[in-house]
Amino acid sequence: RPAYAPFVLDAFLALACRNWQSTAHCADVGAGTGIWSRQVAARGIRVSAVEPNDAMREAGEKQSVGLNIVWSKGSAENTGLPAASCDMVCMASSFHWPNFDAAVREFSRILKPGGLFMALWNTRCYESNPLLAEIEGFLHKLVPDMKRVSSGRSEFCDNLAERLRRRKEFSDVLYLEGHHTELQSPEHYIGLWESVNDVRVQAGEERFARFIEHIRHVTRNVSAIEAEYRTRAWIARRRD
Repeated sequence: RPAYAPFVLDAFLALACRNWQSTAHCADVGAGTGIWSRQVAARGIRVSAVEPNDAMREAGEKQSVGLNIVWSKGSAENTGLPAASCDMVCMASSFHWPNFDAAVREFSRILKPGGLFMALWNTRCYESNPLLAEIEGFLHKLVPDMKRVSSGRSEFCDNLAERLRRRKEFSDVLYLEGHHTELQSPEHYIGLWESVNDVRVQAGEERFARFIEHIRHVTRNVSAIEAEYRTRAWIARRRD
Protein backbone atom coordinates (compact mmCIF):
# COMPACT_ATOMS: atom_id res chain seq x y z
CA ARG A 1 0.00 0.00 0.00
CA PRO A 2 1.14 3.61 -0.48
CA ALA A 3 2.97 5.52 2.23
CA TYR A 4 1.28 8.30 4.18
CA ALA A 5 1.87 12.02 3.65
CA PRO A 6 5.23 12.95 5.23
CA PHE A 7 3.91 16.39 6.22
CA VAL A 8 1.23 14.76 8.39
CA LEU A 9 3.96 12.81 10.18
CA ASP A 10 5.97 16.03 10.57
CA ALA A 11 3.01 17.73 12.24
CA PHE A 12 2.23 14.75 14.48
CA LEU A 13 5.81 14.45 15.74
CA ALA A 14 6.03 18.20 16.30
CA LEU A 15 2.97 17.97 18.54
CA ALA A 16 3.99 14.76 20.29
CA CYS A 17 7.74 15.00 20.74
CA ARG A 18 8.65 18.63 21.23
CA ASN A 19 12.30 18.44 22.42
CA TRP A 20 12.58 14.75 23.29
CA GLN A 21 12.12 12.93 20.01
CA SER A 22 15.15 10.67 20.55
CA THR A 23 13.51 9.05 23.60
CA ALA A 24 9.95 8.90 22.28
CA HIS A 25 8.00 5.64 22.06
CA CYS A 26 5.18 5.06 19.58
CA ALA A 27 2.78 2.12 19.46
CA ASP A 28 1.50 1.34 15.96
CA VAL A 29 -1.58 -0.78 16.64
CA GLY A 30 -3.06 -2.85 13.83
CA ALA A 31 0.29 -2.32 12.15
CA GLY A 32 -0.34 -4.74 9.29
CA THR A 33 2.91 -5.18 7.40
CA GLY A 34 4.39 -2.06 8.99
CA ILE A 35 4.09 0.71 6.41
CA TRP A 36 3.40 3.37 9.06
CA SER A 37 5.73 1.72 11.60
CA ARG A 38 8.65 2.08 9.19
CA GLN A 39 7.81 5.70 8.39
CA VAL A 40 7.81 6.55 12.10
CA ALA A 41 10.94 4.52 12.90
CA ALA A 42 12.80 6.26 10.06
CA ARG A 43 12.43 9.49 12.07
CA GLY A 44 14.36 8.03 15.00
CA ILE A 45 11.33 6.96 17.05
CA ARG A 46 11.20 3.66 18.93
CA VAL A 47 8.16 1.75 17.65
CA SER A 48 6.12 -1.11 19.11
CA ALA A 49 4.22 -2.66 16.19
CA VAL A 50 1.16 -4.57 17.40
CA GLU A 51 -0.62 -6.81 14.89
CA PRO A 52 -3.08 -9.70 15.48
CA ASN A 53 -2.68 -11.38 12.07
CA ASP A 54 0.26 -13.79 12.07
CA ALA A 55 0.99 -13.64 8.33
CA MET A 56 0.95 -9.83 8.21
CA ARG A 57 3.07 -9.57 11.34
CA GLU A 58 5.66 -12.01 9.96
CA ALA A 59 5.80 -10.06 6.68
CA GLY A 60 6.26 -6.84 8.65
CA GLU A 61 9.10 -8.32 10.68
CA LYS A 62 10.94 -9.33 7.51
CA GLN A 63 10.53 -5.85 6.01
CA SER A 64 11.64 -4.05 9.19
CA VAL A 65 15.07 -5.60 9.72
CA GLY A 66 17.54 -3.02 11.01
CA LEU A 67 14.87 -0.58 12.21
CA ASN A 68 14.01 0.18 15.85
CA ILE A 69 10.71 -1.72 15.68
CA VAL A 70 9.63 -4.46 18.08
CA TRP A 71 6.75 -6.61 16.82
CA SER A 72 4.20 -8.34 19.03
CA LYS A 73 0.84 -10.05 18.72
CA GLY A 74 -2.07 -8.07 20.11
CA SER A 75 -5.15 -6.07 19.26
CA ALA A 76 -6.48 -2.56 19.74
CA GLU A 77 -8.63 -3.82 22.60
CA ASN A 78 -5.69 -5.67 24.23
CA THR A 79 -2.29 -4.46 23.05
CA GLY A 80 -0.29 -6.29 25.71
CA LEU A 81 1.81 -3.14 26.27
CA PRO A 82 2.53 -1.78 29.77
CA ALA A 83 0.43 1.02 31.23
CA ALA A 84 1.64 4.59 30.60
CA SER A 85 4.46 3.32 28.38
CA CYS A 86 3.76 5.23 25.15
CA ASP A 87 4.13 8.85 24.11
CA MET A 88 2.10 8.13 20.95
CA VAL A 89 -0.39 5.52 19.79
CA CYS A 90 -1.41 5.26 16.14
CA MET A 91 -3.79 3.24 14.03
CA ALA A 92 -3.08 3.61 10.31
CA SER A 93 -5.98 2.55 8.06
CA SER A 94 -7.32 0.24 10.77
CA PHE A 95 -9.24 2.15 13.48
CA HIS A 96 -12.55 1.20 11.85
CA TRP A 97 -12.04 -2.48 12.76
CA PRO A 98 -11.87 -2.68 16.60
CA ASN A 99 -14.56 -2.03 19.17
CA PHE A 100 -14.38 1.75 19.49
CA ASP A 101 -15.01 2.05 23.24
CA ALA A 102 -12.67 -0.79 24.20
CA ALA A 103 -9.91 0.51 21.95
CA VAL A 104 -10.13 4.05 23.38
CA ARG A 105 -9.92 2.68 26.92
CA GLU A 106 -6.86 0.61 26.02
CA PHE A 107 -5.11 3.51 24.30
CA SER A 108 -5.75 5.71 27.34
CA ARG A 109 -4.23 2.99 29.52
CA ILE A 110 -0.98 2.66 27.55
CA LEU A 111 -0.52 6.39 26.82
CA LYS A 112 1.37 8.64 29.19
CA PRO A 113 -0.62 11.64 30.49
CA GLY A 114 -0.70 14.19 27.69
CA GLY A 115 0.28 11.56 25.11
CA LEU A 116 -1.31 11.55 21.66
CA PHE A 117 -3.47 9.09 19.78
CA MET A 118 -3.77 9.40 16.00
CA ALA A 119 -6.05 7.55 13.59
CA LEU A 120 -5.18 8.09 9.93
CA TRP A 121 -6.17 6.85 6.50
CA ASN A 122 -4.93 7.32 2.94
CA THR A 123 -7.62 8.39 0.48
CA ARG A 124 -7.27 8.29 -3.30
CA CYS A 125 -7.70 11.72 -4.89
CA TYR A 126 -8.76 10.57 -8.33
CA GLU A 127 -10.95 13.51 -9.42
CA SER A 128 -8.14 15.53 -11.05
CA ASN A 129 -6.81 12.59 -13.10
CA PRO A 130 -9.16 11.62 -15.99
CA LEU A 131 -7.80 8.06 -16.16
CA LEU A 132 -8.29 7.40 -12.44
CA ALA A 133 -11.69 9.12 -12.46
CA GLU A 134 -12.79 6.79 -15.27
CA ILE A 135 -11.62 3.75 -13.29
CA GLU A 136 -13.50 4.86 -10.16
CA GLY A 137 -16.58 5.59 -12.29
CA PHE A 138 -16.45 2.10 -13.79
CA LEU A 139 -16.27 0.57 -10.31
CA HIS A 140 -19.35 2.47 -9.11
CA LYS A 141 -21.31 1.50 -12.22
CA LEU A 142 -20.27 -2.10 -11.70
CA VAL A 143 -21.10 -2.03 -7.96
CA PRO A 144 -23.64 0.83 -7.54
CA ASP A 145 -24.30 0.10 -3.86
CA MET A 146 -20.60 0.18 -2.92
CA LYS A 147 -19.83 1.58 0.54
CA ARG A 148 -16.19 2.01 1.46
CA VAL A 149 -15.20 0.64 4.86
CA SER A 150 -11.41 0.88 4.96
CA SER A 151 -11.04 4.31 3.36
CA GLY A 152 -10.80 7.85 4.70
CA ARG A 153 -14.02 8.46 2.71
CA SER A 154 -15.96 5.93 4.81
CA GLU A 155 -18.97 6.70 7.00
CA PHE A 156 -16.85 5.80 10.02
CA CYS A 157 -14.85 9.00 9.52
CA ASP A 158 -17.84 11.30 9.09
CA ASN A 159 -18.26 12.08 12.80
CA LEU A 160 -14.99 10.71 14.18
CA ALA A 161 -13.80 14.05 15.58
CA GLU A 162 -17.00 14.46 17.56
CA ARG A 163 -16.90 10.87 18.84
CA LEU A 164 -13.35 11.41 20.09
CA ARG A 165 -14.28 14.75 21.69
CA ARG A 166 -17.04 13.09 23.69
CA ARG A 167 -14.62 10.63 25.29
CA LYS A 168 -13.63 11.44 28.87
CA GLU A 169 -10.18 9.94 28.14
CA PHE A 170 -9.27 12.81 25.78
CA SER A 171 -9.00 16.55 26.40
CA ASP A 172 -8.26 17.89 22.88
CA VAL A 173 -8.99 16.72 19.34
CA LEU A 174 -7.41 17.98 16.12
CA TYR A 175 -8.12 17.11 12.48
CA LEU A 176 -5.52 17.58 9.76
CA GLU A 177 -4.77 16.35 6.27
CA GLY A 178 -1.89 16.34 3.82
CA HIS A 179 -1.49 15.49 0.14
CA HIS A 180 1.24 13.57 -1.64
CA THR A 181 1.71 12.00 -5.06
CA GLU A 182 3.23 8.65 -6.01
CA LEU A 183 4.34 7.55 -9.45
CA GLN A 184 3.16 3.93 -9.85
CA SER A 185 3.48 1.33 -12.56
CA PRO A 186 0.17 -0.11 -13.80
CA GLU A 187 0.96 -3.44 -12.13
CA HIS A 188 1.66 -1.74 -8.82
CA TYR A 189 -1.55 0.27 -9.13
CA ILE A 190 -3.52 -2.91 -9.84
CA GLY A 191 -1.85 -4.61 -6.89
CA LEU A 192 -3.05 -1.83 -4.61
CA TRP A 193 -6.64 -2.40 -5.75
CA GLU A 194 -6.25 -6.15 -5.25
CA SER A 195 -5.35 -5.49 -1.59
CA VAL A 196 -8.59 -3.56 -0.89
CA ASN A 197 -10.64 -6.29 0.75
CA ASP A 198 -13.84 -4.31 1.29
CA VAL A 199 -14.12 -3.63 -2.46
CA ARG A 200 -13.45 -7.29 -3.31
CA VAL A 201 -16.03 -8.54 -0.81
CA GLN A 202 -18.77 -6.11 -1.87
CA ALA A 203 -18.16 -6.67 -5.57
CA GLY A 204 -17.85 -10.45 -5.35
CA GLU A 205 -15.17 -12.37 -7.19
CA GLU A 206 -16.81 -12.21 -10.64
CA ARG A 207 -17.41 -8.45 -10.67
CA PHE A 208 -14.06 -7.79 -8.99
CA ALA A 209 -12.29 -9.78 -11.72
CA ARG A 210 -14.11 -7.68 -14.34
CA PHE A 211 -12.96 -4.54 -12.55
CA ILE A 212 -9.32 -5.62 -12.49
CA GLU A 213 -9.49 -6.61 -16.16
CA HIS A 214 -10.93 -3.18 -16.98
CA ILE A 215 -7.97 -1.50 -15.25
CA ARG A 216 -5.55 -3.69 -17.20
CA HIS A 217 -7.28 -2.68 -20.43
CA VAL A 218 -7.33 1.10 -19.85
CA THR A 219 -3.73 1.17 -18.56
CA ARG A 220 -2.28 -1.14 -21.23
CA ASN A 221 -0.40 1.70 -22.95
CA VAL A 222 0.46 3.66 -19.81
CA SER A 223 4.02 3.52 -18.51
CA ALA A 224 3.34 5.21 -15.16
CA ILE A 225 0.31 6.42 -13.21
CA GLU A 226 0.45 9.63 -11.20
CA ALA A 227 -1.59 8.74 -8.13
CA GLU A 228 -2.46 11.49 -5.67
CA TYR A 229 -3.38 10.64 -2.08
CA ARG A 230 -4.87 12.62 0.77
CA THR A 231 -3.84 11.49 4.23
CA ARG A 232 -6.63 12.28 6.71
CA ALA A 233 -5.69 12.24 10.38
CA TRP A 234 -7.53 12.67 13.69
CA ILE A 235 -5.35 13.41 16.74
CA ALA A 236 -6.56 13.23 20.34
CA ARG A 237 -4.60 14.14 23.47
CA ARG A 238 -4.88 11.90 26.53
CA ARG A 239 -6.29 13.77 29.48
CA ASP A 240 -3.69 14.47 32.19
